[in-house]
Amino acid sequence: SSGINAEYGLKNMGFAAKALQNAHKELGDVDKVHDLMDDINEQQELANEISSAISAPVGFGNDIDEDELLAELEGMEQEDMDRALLDIPDSAVVDLPNVPSAAPARAAVEEDDEDMAALAAWAT
Repeated sequence: SSGINAEYGLKNMGFAAKALQNAHKELGDVDKVHDLMDDINEQQELANEISSAISAPVGFGNDIDEDELLAELEGMEQEDMDRALLDIPDSAVVDLPNVPSAAPARAAVEEDDEDMAALAAWAT
C-alpha cells in the first residue's frame, strides 16, 4: 500500500513539474510577470477610485448648516401658510349688509339738567 502511494506521489509530482514548465513557457521571463503584476495593480487602483467616486455622497458635503436648513424650511412652511390663507374659496365669503348712503338721524338730546346745559354752553 505504501508502495502504491509512493508511486502515485511520484506521478503527481511529475505532472506538477510538467504543469510548472508549461506555465513558465507561457509566462516567459520574470519581467513579463512583473509587467503583468503592475497592470493588475493599476487596474485595482482604478477600480478603487471608481468605487470611492460612486460611494461618495453627491451634492452634500460636511459644510451643511442645520440652522440654515431649518430656517429655509420654516420660510417655505410660512409661504405655504400665507398662500393657504390668501386662497379663500368663494363659498367662505359671508354676505354683508349694504352700507347706508344717508347720514344717520340724530336722536333728540334731552337736557334735563341745568348744570349740563351750563357746562355745554361754557365748553363752546
